[in-house]
Amino acid sequence: MSNPTMKSINYDRASLSDETLIQLYYNMLRPRLIEEKMLILLRQGKISKWFSGIGQEAISVGLTMALDKEEYILPMHRNLGVFTTREIPLFRLFCQWQGKASGFTNGRDRSFHFGTQEYHIVGMISHLGPQLGVADGIALANLLKKNNKVTAVFTGEGGTSEGDFHEALNVASVWQLPVLFCIENNGYGLSTPTAEQYNCEHLADRGIGYGMESHIIDGNNITEVYTKVSELVEDIRQNPRPVLLEFKTFRMRGHEEASGTKYVPQELMDHWAAKDPLENYQEYLKTLGVLTEEKVQEFNDKIKAEINTALDQAYAEEKITPNLSTELNDVYKTFVYQEVNKNTKTKELRLIDAISEGLKQSMERHDDLVIMGQDIAEYGGVFKITDGFVEQFGKGRVRNTPICESAIVEAGMGLSIAGMKAIVEMQFADFVSSGFNPIVNYLAKSHYRWNQQADVVVRMPCGAGVAAGPFHSQTNEAWFTKTPGLKVVYPAFPADAKGLLITAINDPNPVLFFEHKALYRSIRQEVPSDYYTLPLGKASLLRKGNNITIITYGAGVHWALDVLENNADISADLIDLRSLQPMDKEAIINSVKKTNKAIILQEDSMFGGIASDLSAMLMEECFEYLDAPVKRVASLETPIPFDSQLEQQYLAKDRFLESLLELISY
Repeated sequence: MSNPTMKSINYDRASLSDETLIQLYYNMLRPRLIEEKMLILLRQGKISKWFSGIGQEAISVGLTMALDKEEYILPMHRNLGVFTTREIPLFRLFCQWQGKASGFTNGRDRSFHFGTQEYHIVGMISHLGPQLGVADGIALANLLKKNNKVTAVFTGEGGTSEGDFHEALNVASVWQLPVLFCIENNGYGLSTPTAEQYNCEHLADRGIGYGMESHIIDGNNITEVYTKVSELVEDIRQNPRPVLLEFKTFRMRGHEEASGTKYVPQELMDHWAAKDPLENYQEYLKTLGVLTEEKVQEFNDKIKAEINTALDQAYAEEKITPNLSTELNDVYKTFVYQEVNKNTKTKELRLIDAISEGLKQSMERHDDLVIMGQDIAEYGGVFKITDGFVEQFGKGRVRNTPICESAIVEAGMGLSIAGMKAIVEMQFADFVSSGFNPIVNYLAKSHYRWNQQADVVVRMPCGAGVAAGPFHSQTNEAWFTKTPGLKVVYPAFPADAKGLLITAINDPNPVLFFEHKALYRSIRQEVPSDYYTLPLGKASLLRKGNNITIITYGAGVHWALDVLENNADISADLIDLRSLQPMDKEAIINSVKKTNKAIILQEDSMFGGIASDLSAMLMEECFEYLDAPVKRVASLETPIPFDSQLEQQYLAKDRFLESLLELISY
C-alpha cells in the first residue's frame, strides 16, 4: 500500500497513546476493506447501488471515536465508518444492503437510509436537509435533560445550499444547542464542482453569519480530526453551543458508482490520491514504530475473514416474504387508546378555549412535552391559545421559534427520537407548505422505514370565512390525508377539540390537528373541565334521519346544522367525521345503507379533496343500496379571495341547500 509520493499530511500524535493510534488505523481500515468488497459485489450484480466514501474515512472514524456511544450521530451515505466504528454487526449491515429482514428496514429502504436506537445513529433520507433540523431536536432534548451530551450531524457541501441547512444553523445558534454541524466538503455535488455551488472561500465562514463558532479541519488527517473534535466535544458538553466544522476532503469515486468521475480533472484526482487518509496514516505509524507490516497483514486478514463470514450469513438468509397485513400494520406505531372519561363538571368554552385547556392539561400530564412555534411564548400566539403558558411551564418547554417551519418540524422529530413529545404550531395552516417536506417524507415514513415513532402533533389554524385572503384561509387537509403514516384530525366543536387533541398528543404517531379559525370564537359548548380523551377514527352522528346521509367536517358541520335547523322537514343523518385519518368508514357505510342517498360537504375545493375519495368509496361499497348518485359539494376551484363577497361566493356554504334538495328529490 505504500506510495513514495506521500507525506502529504502532517500528523501530530500529541498525547495520543499507541493504543489509540492503532485503534484509529484499524477503524479506518475496516470500512475501506468493506467498501472494496462492495465494489466487487456491485460489479457482480449482488448489490444494487453503492455510494463510496473511499478517501473520507478519517472524518467518520475520527468523529465517531471522539463521541460517547450514547451520543447521537446523524450520518450521510459516505459515512460507513460511523456505522462500523459504532460496532454494528457486519451481518446486519450486509442484510440491510441486500434488503433482508435482519437489516434495519425490513427491505423497505436501502443503503444508509435507516436509524438504530441501539447504536444511537439516525440515518439520512434522500432529501438531505431534514436531518440537520432533526439534530437540533435531539440536541434540544439533551439541553432540556441537562445530560451534557453532544449531537453530531453530517452534510455534504452540496447540502449546505438547501434551506434546511440555514434554518437548522439559525435555530441551533439562537437556542445555543449542543450540536456539531459537520460539512464534508469533498469537491463535488454529483458532478457540480464547488465553484458552482457556493461563492465563498470556505463554508466554515458561514458560521460568522449565524454567530456560530466554526473551524476548518483537514478531513484526511485522522489525528487532526480526532484530537480537534475530542477537544470541542469535551468543551461543548460543559458549555453548550453549536459548532460548524468544515472537513476538507475529496470524493475519489463517483457520486454513486454508475456516475463515474470523468468530469474530474486528472490532476485533481492525482493530488488527492496522494493524500489518501489510510495509506498516509499507515506509513506514518510505521515511521513511529507503532505499526509493522506484519500487523497490517494480520489486520487485513482478520477483517477480510469477518467480511466473508458476515456475507455468507447474509446470503444464507431467506429473502423477505411479503406479508400484506404486516406491511399495512407497520405504517403506524401501535397505539393502545386509553379512555379517560369525561367528568360531570363542565363549563362553557369557546373552541379556542377548549384547545388551550387541552394543551395546558397535556403539558401538566407530560413533563417531556415541548411546544414550539412563532410568537407562542410571552405573546401567547397570534390567537392567544398559549397565553400564560410561559409563566406556568417556562421558556424551555414553550419555545418561540424563528420563522422556519421546516427546521421546527424537524426539531420535533428530533425530540421524538430522543424520547420526548413535541407540538409544533403553524401560525396559519397555509404556512405548512414551508415545512411540507419533513412532514410527508420524515415524520410520515419513519416508523414504516425503521420503527422510529414520530411523536409530533402539528397544530393547523385553518379555514376561510374571516376575510384573510389566499395565504391565511386554506383548509389544506387533503395534502396530508394522501400520505400514509400521518393522522389527520379536524374537530368542529369545543368538547371534541379538547378530547381529540389530548388523544393526539398521547398518540406516538404524527398527527395534523386542524383548528378552524372562524370557529375559534364563534362556537361555544359545555366542555368537561378535567383531562379526558376521545378516540381517533370515530365519527359523531349529530342528527338522525331516514332520507339522506350528510357527511362533513369542520365548518361544514355548522353549515349543515344551519340548513337542517331551517328545514325541519329534511330527515337526514348528519355525520361529523371529526377524524379524517383514520376515518370511521363503518359509520358512513352503515348510514348510507340505511338512507340510500349521500351528500358530502367540504370547505376545500372539489378536485382531489376528501369528498372525492369518500364518493368513490361509497360507489364501491354501497352501489346496490344507492337510489341516486353520490353528491359532492365543495368550494370553487380558485384560490381563496380576500373580499368578503368574493369569499362568500367562493365557499360551498350557500350552494349546499340547493344541492341537498336536488338530491333528495332525485
